[in-house]
Amino acid sequence: MIPVDEGEVQRNGEPLLFVRRCVHECRAHLLFGQGLHPDSLRTHGRVGSGSRPGRGVPARIGAMADSSFDIVSKIDRQEADNALNQARKEVEQRYDFKGTDASIEWSGEAILIKANSEERAKAVLDVFQSKLIKRGISLKSLETGDPVAGGKEYRITSTLKEGISQEIAKKIGKIIRDEGPKSVKSQIQGDELRVQSKSRDDLQEVQRLLKAADLDVDLQFTNYR
Repeated sequence: MIPVDEGEVQRNGEPLLFVRRCVHECRAHLLFGQGLHPDSLRTHGRVGSGSRPGRGVPARIGAMADSSFDIVSKIDRQEADNALNQARKEVEQRYDFKGTDASIEWSGEAILIKANSEERAKAVLDVFQSKLIKRGISLKSLETGDPVAGGKEYRITSTLKEGISQEIAKKIGKIIRDEGPKSVKSQIQGDELRVQSKSRDDLQEVQRLLKAADLDVDLQFTNYR
């Protein structure tokens, strides 16, 4: 390409063709506000003038890239800790828990609830669940065992679930494949899924579909691209 000034209208007696934006494929330079001499177009833009097909000013810079998002199941550990601390304070202060040895605490990665009766242990669990909801943590993320009697106390052990199991991931993929827009593709990546499509509207439709699905896991949609 032979760049020329915008004010120049003729060169060697020939009129100039002014092009505002063009890509020089050889040098990958983007020329702004410059013109092209007709010789440039004859040299670089036509098949049969000594140049290879496809040279010169391309009609398209490139195809539209796919949009995507990730499906994850994660817990804000700080919010979970806040919920447990709030539950513990309420249990310590409430009159109906006095004299029941009721407590709730972390035991490694698990939550351990204790009381001198099954009924009081379940009541502590109810308090904790209400605090989780207020802190924005779905009860789908809480996995709780049955009360277990041991000596003079009852114990309930709960854990917070993170990540999408392979079984649930396959179920999500099947929902997307069978009920979602045909342009959407999903791929399992460890304990997450990547969803891709050229249509952002189709991606939003997948999110609505999964929110309405009966899945035993709390899903979040992240990493929009």
